[in-house]
Amino acid sequence: MAEIITTRREGTIIEVTLDRPKANAIDLKTSRLMGETFKAFRDDPELRVAIVKTAGDKFFSAGWDLKAAAAGDAVDGDYGVGGFAGLQELRDLNKPVIACVNGMAVGGGFELALSCDLIYASDHSSFALPEIRAGTLADAATIKLPKRIPYHIAMDLLFTGRWMDVAEAHRWGLVNEVLPKDKLEERVWEIARLLASGPPLVFASIKETARVAEALTFQDAMNKVTRRQLPTVDKLYGSEDNMEGFRAFAEKREPVWKGR
Repeated sequence: MAEIITTRREGTIIEVTLDRPKANAIDLKTSRLMGETFKAFRDDPELRVAIVKTAGDKFFSAGWDLKAAAAGDAVDGDYGVGGFAGLQELRDLNKPVIACVNGMAVGGGFELALSCDLIYASDHSSFALPEIRAGTLADAATIKLPKRIPYHIAMDLLFTGRWMDVAEAHRWGLVNEVLPKDKLEERVWEIARLLASGPPLVFASIKETARVAEALTFQDAMNKVTRRQLPTVDKLYGSEDNMEGFRAFAEKREPVWKGR
């Protein structure tokens, strides 16, 4: 039997692939496997960037597995570390995560993409939150989507469950770049290698600051940064890498990031 979750490592990059016929739907078991995979990425000091992709080109993911739910998987069951699909509630994940969307991202599949920091998509991809038609709530998307795109557009998608094609998603800034499907993975790996060559402590500080700032006023968020009240920021400002950036600039050379 084929593995549901496979990984590929190249240097400091890990590619995580969900392969679950027929639509890459996610049941409780799959969610727990994904959570353990992303937790291992978070905790591995040798890894700096993750790519999230799925098998095939029809569905990125159909989201929550309704057949498994009908067979007894509880909606409020044990999704494992990181919550649904392993990412949306994973604490302290301060490394870049890139979604490689090739196909339809539906319901929880859309939420999986929203849990990533960057979204690159093929030109035939599309997005939808059809939970409204089943009389239920797209919980994570209802929290995240109005913060990512204009409020009224988010409400339209949530209220109607309509499809949004990739061109519209790109227009609203939800997708970073749209590519032909045969160029998608090449471009995603190009971006992953670029990020992997960057300063990991700064990426960690960016992610923690952005995450904390969502719940604060601008001034309160600034105070936490300037007073070094965030662990990643405090670590960055006291690090070798922080001085390395300044020295490399002054010496007109490329910096060598050590992550310390």
